[in-house]
Amino acid sequence: MNRRVVVTGMAGISPIGNDWDAIQDKLKSYQNAVVTMPEWDEYNGLHTRLAAPAVEFELSDRFTRKSMRGMGRVALMATRATELALLDAGLLDEDRLLKSGKIGVAYGSSTGTPRAIGAFTTMFTEKTTKNINATTYIKMMPHTAPVNIGVFFGVTGRIIPTSSACTSGSQGIGYAYEAIRSGRQIIMIAGGAEELCATEVAVFDTLYATSIRNDDPQATPSPFDAHRDGLVIGEGAATLILEDLEHARARGATIYAELAGFGTNSDGCHVTNPNTETMKIALTLALEDASLSSSAIQYINAHGTGTHQGDIAESHATAQIFGNKISISSLKSYMGHTLGACGALEAWISIQMMNNNWFAPTLNLKQPDPLCAELNYIMDTGKISDCEYIMSNNFAFGGINTSLVFKKYK
Repeated sequence: MNRRVVVTGMAGISPIGNDWDAIQDKLKSYQNAVVTMPEWDEYNGLHTRLAAPAVEFELSDRFTRKSMRGMGRVALMATRATELALLDAGLLDEDRLLKSGKIGVAYGSSTGTPRAIGAFTTMFTEKTTKNINATTYIKMMPHTAPVNIGVFFGVTGRIIPTSSACTSGSQGIGYAYEAIRSGRQIIMIAGGAEELCATEVAVFDTLYATSIRNDDPQATPSPFDAHRDGLVIGEGAATLILEDLEHARARGATIYAELAGFGTNSDGCHVTNPNTETMKIALTLALEDASLSSSAIQYINAHGTGTHQGDIAESHATAQIFGNKISISSLKSYMGHTLGACGALEAWISIQMMNNNWFAPTLNLKQPDPLCAELNYIMDTGKISDCEYIMSNNFAFGGINTSLVFKKYK
């Protein structure tokens, strides 16, 4: 018998705030967090100068020099977000439970800290190991976030690293859900993180997928808009504490939502070109996992990056399953594409919007692209809506597709 899985803690670090009150204020101001990065002028050949850096965040006394020596910025944000989520869930000081083996970590990022990777690059270019020390690899490895979280909190359950680019966070949540549902863990720390670096921006810049409205950062990105010119990279981290429903009830935990379904698959045909048909299958898998018909979903948080091909493929996959009635918007219009963090940040914020019966519009969406499918895009102002079920979708390089279904907990 499958166990039911609920969300009992949530926290994050984002370009639009580090707590729900701040984030909600930013969403309702209808302004994004995109800025121009003049320091990137030094990179010859880089076209975009736009990014959405995370808001500054404070660390607790738990973060000592010793505990942080193996952390780059990506692991630091992930660990701090997890500390706040565990506090929110009432589990931060439950050392016996944390170390019992009944709690695990499923967490991801596109990569480790890029500057640590650069230290090894120096070995190739200058034939010296001068920049490499005992913690360089720990900072650069793609599973640096979940490993550092596990060590920091003494977690002895399973570690599931999800380094899958833009689906790292949503896969982390999905695989955590499966670990609890199958009875292999009682609680899972789940989410994703990414730190801002010009090297990650260059990945998309070389594909002409970045926005170059460098003199007008508030006007971009503009997902699904006819005049969109690409994505903007952001950074951040978000952690959801997932828990077996009966365990959560027994300890009197606050329950924010139920995670009702998860679907994931791969395109199997191209590394960077999105595929409508396999995207559609991923959404269907999530619905089937939740035992729902498409009519049950009342809001979709779109991946909505603002790229030409991605928006078209996603919109048609969505329309073929849901038609044109369902409300849909993209939070990337506020905080850019946070890569490995986006699935977790968007899940966190979507749950909060569901519980507050208000959903943010897609910023800068003035004229939907006629090449995109006809959908009920939330535009201009937010929408008041009491939804029982919502969906959050993400699609990544490598042709990896994910879909999460959340249910309002009553």
